[in-house]
Amino acid sequence: MGIKLIDKINAEQTANLAEKNFPEFHTGDVIRVSIKIKEGEKFRVQDFEGKVLAVDNGRKNVSGTFTVSRESYGVRVEKLFPFASPWIQAIKVVKKNSSWRSKLYTERTFCSHKAVRKLVKK
Repeated sequence: MGIKLIDKINAEQTANLAEKNFPEFHTGDVIRVSIKIKEGEKFRVQDFEGKVLAVDNGRKNVSGTFTVSRESYGVRVEKLFPFASPWIQAIKVVKKNSSWRSKLYTERTFCSHKAVRKLVKK
């Protein structure tokens, strides 16, 4: 009984996800995600632009997610977005890049190495 109900809910959400026409993007691409944010009674749209580090579970799956990373004032900021989120208004591909890997988690370590080199030189 419970499993059939979960399958029914997943089928409805998958149908809703198919209605959203997100562009095709892969790891390494620079994308701009427009997010709806609630502040008190009002809503506003804020953009988050960065490099895609990973796409997990596929874009057609209800549990599919993607990770976007950017550097803001010298601090790395990563956000994990679900494809099925109602808060995502639009996704725009800013720049296409090719990558050899499906997950670019090595980007995290390169940032720290640069910081260490700067400290050593001073």
